[in-house]
Amino acid sequence: MALLSKQNKEALTNPLNLDHPILIQVLGICSALAVTSQLKPAIVMGLAVTVITAFANVIISLLRNTIPNRIRIVVQLVVVAALVTIVSQILKAFAYDVSVQLSVYVGLIITNCILMGRLEAFAMQNKPWPSFLDGVGNGLGYAMILVIVGAFREFFGRGSLLGFQIIPQGAYDAGYINNGMMTMPAMALILVGCVIWVHRAYFYKEK
Repeated sequence: MALLSKQNKEALTNPLNLDHPILIQVLGICSALAVTSQLKPAIVMGLAVTVITAFANVIISLLRNTIPNRIRIVVQLVVVAALVTIVSQILKAFAYDVSVQLSVYVGLIITNCILMGRLEAFAMQNKPWPSFLDGVGNGLGYAMILVIVGAFREFFGRGSLLGFQIIPQGAYDAGYINNGMMTMPAMALILVGCVIWVHRAYFYKEK
């Protein structure tokens, strides 16, 4: 089936390993510093970027032959801004506490270099279905790193995951202390660097 062709499978799976937006291309690092102090906002941010990237890719792919070259970036920004506004309003309506935690960073998805890069490099040259798969793949690849970093930071910095206490009270009574450095933005950058190192050392082989 054309929907499951080799090229389409690669568009979906390559961003999860061989062409990962963060681990290989080192894009989208900034938001990893801001929204990964806890796991829940990291998951929501990852899902938001996945949805926006997928549907922005589809819309730009559908319009690619009608967009004048000199204003293509402006059109891409308008499409992304509209999708970000919709997602932001949905979060405020159904997940207000997470929306408050994410603060301005949902709006900053508009300038996410992963998103703009996929629109320019892939959606402008490919049909809607491959573009959709590429958007989903890159969004999930980005979300995967946020979830890993968010889980580490919340577990070691707060002793919890998704707000539920994981480290038992007995451990604290015995003298265990949460690692306060894990709640600092600098630790997000250090953890992302560690994940990149592990991935390139054990899971990635350059062509």
